[in-house]
Amino acid sequence: MFASLPTVLRVPLACLLLLVSTVCHVLPLFALTAVRLVLPLPFVRRACAAVLVRIAESWLSVNSWLFDAFTPTRWHVEGIDGLGRHENFLIVCNHQSWVDIPALQKVFNRRIPFMRFFLKSQLIWVPLLGQAWWALDFPFMKRHTRQQIEARPELRNRDREATRRACEKFRHVPVSIMNFTEGTRFTPAKHDAQGSPYRHLLKPKAGGVAFVIDAMGEAITHILDVTIAYPGGPSSMMDMIAGRVREVRLHARRLPIPAGMRGDYDGDAAFRERFQAWINGIWAEKDARIDAMLGTGAA
Repeated sequence: MFASLPTVLRVPLACLLLLVSTVCHVLPLFALTAVRLVLPLPFVRRACAAVLVRIAESWLSVNSWLFDAFTPTRWHVEGIDGLGRHENFLIVCNHQSWVDIPALQKVFNRRIPFMRFFLKSQLIWVPLLGQAWWALDFPFMKRHTRQQIEARPELRNRDREATRRACEKFRHVPVSIMNFTEGTRFTPAKHDAQGSPYRHLLKPKAGGVAFVIDAMGEAITHILDVTIAYPGGPSSMMDMIAGRVREVRLHARRLPIPAGMRGDYDGDAAFRERFQAWINGIWAEKDARIDAMLGTGAA
């Protein structure tokens, strides 16, 4: 609709409308969260949580419409038929750029339960967005370096306990838990530093996936394996707003969690080896799929 406007007009107008959409949705989120805090009765909390999700879904829908209206980006999406809003999912996905998040939200909004991300604790201070994520029960995690954990081993358990508390809450409502399994965005430098065996991917970090599956118990029976590829190469959010992301390709497949893939990842070496082999197999298939999606090889 507006994609043909000159860039000098289109980009500021798109940014302004995204800001207006954010403010118009975040203010009701804050008001309803205040009600939930003042009246912490179970039925009030449940009702507020349901309305908060509806507001957030409206926010994502408006933002997705703005991306469609202001950019010429083409979308090729496969594997989303048959998904439902009344089943919990753990989404495992490769991570190319910040565009991944609005891409996932555009494709899956109102198609599966509302997605929650595990976020770095520092992001709670992002104006408007950080507080909105907190109001929507996004778990905030403190990331510790290997050196910090070696100096203070008790730090290892803090994020795990935060994850367990979040999962306990999620077990009672439909939810999609988003996990960027590589732990960071792909770059050639990170790929080389890791010595990754994959062409398009970093090594997956299986421990986080294993912990969520164990903490959610039978509330999660499937993972949603999502693969994102950008034929023009990974880009920034500003590239997306400016219309420089010409094409996004996304593939999804619903995979059952096999028997024997719930257990003590840290304490059981045999289980850890089995679980890593399962995730590594998914990642090998994902790498071949990206070859096919980019037309650089055969899957």
